[in-house]
Amino acid sequence: MTKTWLITGVSGGLGREIALAALARGDTVVGTVRKARDADAFELLGGHALVLDVTDEAAVKAGVAQVAALTGQIDILVNNAGYGLVGAVEEASLDEVRAQFETNLIGPLAMLKAVLPAMRARRAGRIINITSVSGLAVWAGTGVYCASKWALEGLTQTLAAEVSELGIKVTNVAPGGLRTRFSTGSKAIVAIKLADYDGLARDAERIMADHAGHEPSDPAKAAQAVLAIADADAPPLHLLLGGDALTYAGYAAADLQADIDAWKNLTLSIGFDDAPA
Repeated sequence: MTKTWLITGVSGGLGREIALAALARGDTVVGTVRKARDADAFELLGGHALVLDVTDEAAVKAGVAQVAALTGQIDILVNNAGYGLVGAVEEASLDEVRAQFETNLIGPLAMLKAVLPAMRARRAGRIINITSVSGLAVWAGTGVYCASKWALEGLTQTLAAEVSELGIKVTNVAPGGLRTRFSTGSKAIVAIKLADYDGLARDAERIMADHAGHEPSDPAKAAQAVLAIADADAPPLHLLLGGDALTYAGYAAADLQADIDAWKNLTLSIGFDDAPA
């Protein structure tokens, strides 16, 4: 049975690859873009383009209604649109922080709120959020980006629990480095830099520049992995993509467990003496 996808951010990168993979197997794909020329290019590929800014709540609601009218229903929402803000936490202005969260958190929230009523009514649907391994493991120099992805992880892990009995399945997909334009075209650098952060906090910017075009994972293969979980009867809540994602998430989990174990006695020391063990 063919499916209808709504994918945000299909002008390039992983969003475009997911769209191409879904189209290649005969599914219907509506993709959001920010510019009219990108809409024309996407429609030449066989998809339906929607010019939409995911941070505009009214436009999101209208766009989702338009997609439903065009296709009948939305089976799978992929929240892919996003970008990375690079710079030390102290360097980021509050305006830069707000813009990062509007795109990486509020935008996906607006999209899923717009599709959920129809999914609830049908007791069916899939929501796939493209987060990042940076939503599980931090990287100095990308703190605000990490925070936006951690927030998206927490939000939709909770959502998954809330909609599980309604027939709706939610998966957070956390890629590592994909060979896309993320390191060049999908990042922003803080406007004001402080010399005190020219050490470790500047490594992220340097590494992104040096590794652009040499990232370890293939976005076309990542797209096929997303199709696999979209088809799975029991998809995972979390899916890591790439060997680097597996490594860094593993380090973060091990560090957390080490702190839990090392400080367990102090953790337990705050209970009332008559509290059950």
